[in-house]
Amino acid sequence: MLSTTHRTRLNRAKERGLTDRTDLYSVLDAGMVCHLGVIIDDGPVVIPTGYGRIEDTLYLHGSSGARSLRTGGQVCVTVTHLDGVVLARSVFNHSMNYRSAMIYGEARRVEDPAERLAGLRAITDQLAPGQWEATRQPNARELAATLVLAVPLAEASVKVRTGAPLDEEEDYALAVWAGVLPRTEIWGPLQPDPRLEDGIPVPEHLRARQ
Repeated sequence: MLSTTHRTRLNRAKERGLTDRTDLYSVLDAGMVCHLGVIIDDGPVVIPTGYGRIEDTLYLHGSSGARSLRTGGQVCVTVTHLDGVVLARSVFNHSMNYRSAMIYGEARRVEDPAERLAGLRAITDQLAPGQWEATRQPNARELAATLVLAVPLAEASVKVRTGAPLDEEEDYALAVWAGVLPRTEIWGPLQPDPRLEDGIPVPEHLRARQ
């Protein structure tokens, strides 16, 4: 179960909150981009970036020269999936069907070489499962230029909305179309690098995404 703190307690639409830890994993594992919120020079900065999860730790990476990552400290990470636009009979009651997770915690700079590689692998395979094993591993220069952060999944909240619009009772008689405009994500056809050598087959793990 997810423990409730003063930062994760839902004040609005509490019925959309989910408290099972597997719900958190489900939202995170289905995503590819998170938004990392940090404080720099007493001001907020939000960065979109890739991530990966290993059990109860979220891993993020970036340039070792990025001030936004070097600072560490308290961060907020969010992941959101838009599943549909909820079209009501009134503008006020329009909404979205979504799955979202918000994580608070102390970002730890990963120094252990084995954990750094594991974190980078998790981030790579989050985007394309199987890609880490199919490509060249990072060399010493590339690792020196890369910073890896670990954020514990100890303090988090999950919210999900599904279903039809919720209109005012008197508005159900209006001659206005209402319902849900669903949204799905699909992968397009693979686009080979123009400099790809002839005869190199598409890896099976990428074929599986088509």
